[in-house]
Amino acid sequence: MSTTTSSAERTRGRIRFTIVAMLFAITIVNYADRATLAITGPVISKALGFSPVQMGFIFSAFGWSYVLGQIPGGWLLDRFGSKMVYFGSIVLWSVFTIMQGGVWMVGAASAVYVLFALRFLVGVAEAPSFPANSRLVAAWFPANERGTASAIFNSAQYFATVLFAPIMGYLTVTYGWPSVFYFMGALGLVMGLLWLKVIYSPGRHPTLRPAELAYIAAGGALVNLDQPGEAAVRPSAASQLGYLKQLVRNRMMVGIYLGQFCINAITYFFITWFPVYLVQQRGMSILNAGFIAAIPAICGFSGGVLGGIWSDFLLRRGWSLTASRKTPIVAGMLLSMSMIVCNYVDAQWLVVVIMALAFFGKGIGALGWAVVSDVAPKEIAGLSGGLFNMFGNISSITTPIIIGFILQATGSFNGALVFIGANAAVAIISYLVVVGEIKRLELKPV
Repeated sequence: MSTTTSSAERTRGRIRFTIVAMLFAITIVNYADRATLAITGPVISKALGFSPVQMGFIFSAFGWSYVLGQIPGGWLLDRFGSKMVYFGSIVLWSVFTIMQGGVWMVGAASAVYVLFALRFLVGVAEAPSFPANSRLVAAWFPANERGTASAIFNSAQYFATVLFAPIMGYLTVTYGWPSVFYFMGALGLVMGLLWLKVIYSPGRHPTLRPAELAYIAAGGALVNLDQPGEAAVRPSAASQLGYLKQLVRNRMMVGIYLGQFCINAITYFFITWFPVYLVQQRGMSILNAGFIAAIPAICGFSGGVLGGIWSDFLLRRGWSLTASRKTPIVAGMLLSMSMIVCNYVDAQWLVVVIMALAFFGKGIGALGWAVVSDVAPKEIAGLSGGLFNMFGNISSITTPIIIGFILQATGSFNGALVFIGANAAVAIISYLVVVGEIKRLELKPV
């Protein structure tokens, strides 16, 4: 960064970077709360006598409710604004997390149902989080910084595993599994109070300089998205239904939804079946597989940040918005397809290197939230993000099931790696052929 640029940045102010730092921090806690059961699950199942089928039943609760809650969550964001809806979301998922630590009190027979219900409620409560992240990025960042900002909050999902998995493991061993839920829930409540202190819409921030407000507005930020004066442009429920139909009938949006579904399939392979692959097909111990599974997470985090920086760099160099967003996505998905090569190598170290490269590529290509911030209609920015996240997270349900069927039919992960690589290929085709020009969608009056 040149001296002139640095001086201009100091004069303008950097409040927007405080906003994205808050998004990054709360998303780390968000994903860590999702992982509580993954860390404590083996101990809980032994302590309460849960069968593998019952544990699978409990694991599925979050995914189903999270998908179903996306559109209602988006509606709430558009109706009541990002700050208070997100605050309510943080408080609710934190309370439900704390309550999971007490399921042992109801007895083993009832605990499975109570735990399922609480995980289901956590999924509902967390549903507005990513649409709200996208909404805040659209309000606070000009187009040429939006890719980096979106990549930062999206990369928190990888960082959460690296940061909190050891902490939750220590708590489980030292203080017992309920302590994990108590600790994470209490941390969430503290973060909720910090959220109220930090987050404002651009027009209402108490210390935002006029120069920074003018800069982000000139760059295309939706600075009035949550202003009280904007209530008149917030559509009724009937209007939102009409707008929703326009979204799902728009070719660009359908291509973006399909691309996100495929990109998320890669994520859910790594957070579900990848450790099993290392143990069953590559002969690693469970301990080694646990440590090695963190390597792709670190690479995904690095790739995620790099992808956003690269995209914004291209935009500042004069590339079109379409080319600036699509180039990292296509390049990242091509790298992700490299995992298929693992079917033809035997050395464990080489398998780890290839898988790390594949997840690094996935991180680079995970620019879907930046694209949504670029294209979401201002009238329904929250609903648009919710619909996008709903379609993307359907793969959280389908990917583990399809891979399970492939394993049962073939007894090998080879077909599973081809399936995941094919998802990366479809994401490329979707962005190159279906999406077309990336631009903000203009809705027709309803």
